[in-house]
Amino acid sequence: MNSKERMRLAMRAASQPESPACRRQLPDRVPVMCQLAIGHYLLNTDVKPAELWFSSEAFARALVELQRRYRFDGMLINLPGRALDWRAGMRAIEDTQEGQIVRWENGDMTVCPRDDNAHHYRLDKQTGKHLLDADCRPTIHEVDPQLIFYDDPHTEGGLKYPFYYGLEPYRPDREDYFPARHFRTIDLVLEEVGREVSVHGEYFSPFTQLMELLGYQNALTALIEEPDKCHTILDRYAEGCAAFGQAIADRGVEAIIMSSAFAGAGFISRKMYEEFVVPCERKAVMGIKEAYPELPIYTHTCGAIGDRLELMAETGIDGIDCLDPPPLGTVDLPDAKARIGGRLFIKGNIDPVNTLLKKTREQVKEDARWRLQAAKEGGGYILSSACSVPPRAPAENLEALAEAAEQWGRYD
Repeated sequence: MNSKERMRLAMRAASQPESPACRRQLPDRVPVMCQLAIGHYLLNTDVKPAELWFSSEAFARALVELQRRYRFDGMLINLPGRALDWRAGMRAIEDTQEGQIVRWENGDMTVCPRDDNAHHYRLDKQTGKHLLDADCRPTIHEVDPQLIFYDDPHTEGGLKYPFYYGLEPYRPDREDYFPARHFRTIDLVLEEVGREVSVHGEYFSPFTQLMELLGYQNALTALIEEPDKCHTILDRYAEGCAAFGQAIADRGVEAIIMSSAFAGAGFISRKMYEEFVVPCERKAVMGIKEAYPELPIYTHTCGAIGDRLELMAETGIDGIDCLDPPPLGTVDLPDAKARIGGRLFIKGNIDPVNTLLKKTREQVKEDARWRLQAAKEGGGYILSSACSVPPRAPAENLEALAEAAEQWGRYD
């Protein structure tokens, strides 16, 4: 059984009927798949920061290299694709002690750290100063919902309002919204490993996009002061998510993750989750499933979600990612397995900081052994870090996960 088949069975286990006459089809063992921070790719491959951020070929090479090194059964493509002539419009790439700085012909610059995500700074022509995305956000009163569709902070030029791809402003056509280059990394990875490895795409949830559009503090305030307008904006974003999800599915990915990082109890209550998150996320998920009813879609939400697992299931997803344990979150793995393991596949629960970053290889294996014992029964579990693997987590600790799955994650 190859990795792709193993992941496929794990993701479909919860939806398979279970009865004395019809036993679920299980993989040979629990699959392993972690989401890696961008900084982890940079520190563990020879790809330079600007190349990883702006070259589909370079990022695809880093993805495949670490998937093979760690023997992951699945891999997540969490940066958009880039144009083949990705250096077009660049005036210079400067090497610094902290990483690289890209200088653009229009005066903008992108700072690419050697261990973190890149940050784009736009040149303010009036003041001559460079402004970060956070300095250019609109207020809730300035936002016209008719101009909302889908925003991506990882594209060239970062976030803008109204959003457009690239550095030069234009009004996108909703019927032809996503540039072809946006899918190049997916195409390259699928061509390289798609027959053997489960390749997953990603879109940002409507709620995440609202948080990024206004800024976290202003967005949370707007939920209270302008709830109707927030609902309208979220509804527009849900339409864009559905369109983007279908476009990703068209490329042939095995699954799609909905990144909804800011929807845990550290940001909003369970009641607010039910009011603001469930309807728009369900609309996005159902929009994708209209065209791809069998495609697994799962949600990535960090932090404290132990009080809302059943609500997350109401959005129509097939699985839940992260499941942060204490102290990072509030999910007890056996409890989560008992509550939603019969409806959804579950992925994660290994503490990325206190375990993968700080513990020894043998301690990581023992931690993984406990997770496997707690959640593998009946299928539907993917061994993984809870949230993203930190940049400086030792590579040997990641290598230990596949070893643990081979030793303790096999099904009879």
